Amino acid sequence: MQEKKQIYAWAMYDWADSAYATTVMAGFFPIFFKTYYSANVDVTVSTAQLGFANSISSFIVVLLAPLLGSIADAASLKKRFLLFFAYLGILMSVALAFVGEGAWQMAIFVYVLGNIGFMGSNTFYDALLSCVSDEKSVDFVSGLGFALGYLGGGILFGVNVWMVQEPLFFGLANVAQAIQASFISVALWWAFFSLALFVFVKEPKQERTNEHNLFLQGYLRLQNTFKNIKKLRGLLLFLIAYWLYIDGVDTIIRMAVDYGMALGFDTKNLVLSLLLVQFIGFPATLGFAKLAQIWDTKKAIFVAIFLYLFIIFWASRMNAVYEFYILAIMIALVQGGIQALSRSYYSKMIPKEHAAEFFGFYNFLGKFAAILGPLLVAVVALVSQNSRVSIASIALFFIVGGILLFFVDEKKVKEDVSKALL
Repeated sequence: MQEKKQIYAWAMYDWADSAYATTVMAGFFPIFFKTYYSANVDVTVSTAQLGFANSISSFIVVLLAPLLGSIADAASLKKRFLLFFAYLGILMSVALAFVGEGAWQMAIFVYVLGNIGFMGSNTFYDALLSCVSDEKSVDFVSGLGFALGYLGGGILFGVNVWMVQEPLFFGLANVAQAIQASFISVALWWAFFSLALFVFVKEPKQERTNEHNLFLQGYLRLQNTFKNIKKLRGLLLFLIAYWLYIDGVDTIIRMAVDYGMALGFDTKNLVLSLLLVQFIGFPATLGFAKLAQIWDTKKAIFVAIFLYLFIIFWASRMNAVYEFYILAIMIALVQGGIQALSRSYYSKMIPKEHAAEFFGFYNFLGKFAAILGPLLVAVVALVSQNSRVSIASIALFFIVGGILLFFVDEKKVKEDVSKALL
């Protein structure tokens, strides 16, 4: 196992940026968007607006990730690209606090840029996984990152929930000011706790012949990968499988609160259930990482997929608030596990010297899934006028993704990738 300082410094970035995922993306932005930025708009329309916003930001990252990843590999720029995208997300978190009531267009614009920063930084964060782990430790290290993300994001989210429930205690005039202050706290948290990665994680240097034409080098590396794509069918099979089942995961993360509101549940209960997810997710993710080490990474992913199918069935039939809490607990048990093990499973199949490029493809399909999922929810919600139907439709992605994953042989994939890049 690599030096512990680097491992924990790397994992702390998940602690840092998960504040954006919990407080902004999953928690307060959907609520604030309906009640403040897009006030007096029909709930179905605001659901569609939010779905389209998530899809647009994901699509932009889809376009950028593979090429930027190949440039980062060619010039050892993973940490620099990570820094750029991280601070884009941090600045947009602050900007959300200054968008006025009813200005839903500006809120969408800032939110899209913030999502680009968050998702773009994660492409290069994922690529650094191979720098701080080996094949034996990768499941644990990847799981540690997600677990700390749940804990760190949960702690700040807990404080933010307290701020929203008791704004006067914090010297804030009302709930709106408390949510705006929460967006600023996310930026401060993200900026401070990401420093450990930039200071302690060492990125191996790649030799390059042309210091002044990094874009060309990156493009040529990417072009070479596309030329060899026919030799990488096993890897493509996994990526398509991942694309499908992670679609459901990402969509549930982004749209769960909005779905609960559409069913008429009180926002206080929805926010508290999200907080519950964070603290259950911490030990549950470590548990899945341990299961993968003892049993098998691929089999552990299958366990998570089957549990998600039950979660969707439960969500489509629930009526009471207590059922939403049960839903939150079930999601917490599997959400971090399926994400962490998918990342480590993929990391085992790709060469370290091409990590950012290949994680560019990984995030390319992962974020492309995040385009289709929210878009599906938005379109089905508008057509059917039934939120339950839109949630139930997501099950298809898990079913087909699981079937394709069954045919992936990670050892053969690793051999084929190595041969293709010789």
